[in-house]
Amino acid sequence: MGTEALRKRGLRLAWFIVGWDVVEGTVAVTAGLLAGSIALVGFGIDSAIEVFAALVVIWQLRKDGKQRYTLALRLIALSFFLLAGYVIYKSVSDLINANEPDPSPVGIILAAVATVVMIPVAIAQKRTGEALGNQVLVAQSNETWVSNYLSISLLLGLGLNALFGWWWADPLVALLISLVAVREGWEAWREARESSEEATRKEARK
Repeated sequence: MGTEALRKRGLRLAWFIVGWDVVEGTVAVTAGLLAGSIALVGFGIDSAIEVFAALVVIWQLRKDGKQRYTLALRLIALSFFLLAGYVIYKSVSDLINANEPDPSPVGIILAAVATVVMIPVAIAQKRTGEALGNQVLVAQSNETWVSNYLSISLLLGLGLNALFGWWWADPLVALLISLVAVREGWEAWREARESSEEATRKEARK
């Protein structure tokens, strides 16, 4: 497959993620608020971050720009940190106050469908990025894998609550999501710093 065909394939995958995550995020946040599930709300907010990251990929594939790429990585990192802070606060609060969320069949179905749909997308992204030699697309594929892990974690937490009434499983799963968000935020910030340092070195050599 030629470079242009790979680029167009990368764009199609990114646009698919944008469309999917807009729907997924809307359903997740709505269902989470109705059920009182912080894990489900956090999952929905993560979908918004995925949309932003996918738009960054689209921007990069359409036109290269080192400075824009660095700025976008920093914004993604900050979004992850904000998500983690919110989820940690609400999870700890729910554990201390023993807030019990209602079982959410919609959330369970959403997490299961998201896992089935997005695993092939993540695989296709990574292969396309590697074939194209585009690290932005490869990074996005890794973020999609993280989203898949969150789907599985969310499914576990909501399932345990629905089957056994283990209300504490939901905030504990949410805390797991927050740790993943912190790790991904730090990775994005580190990549932005390295990108900025590389650009500075290139300018100095001119």
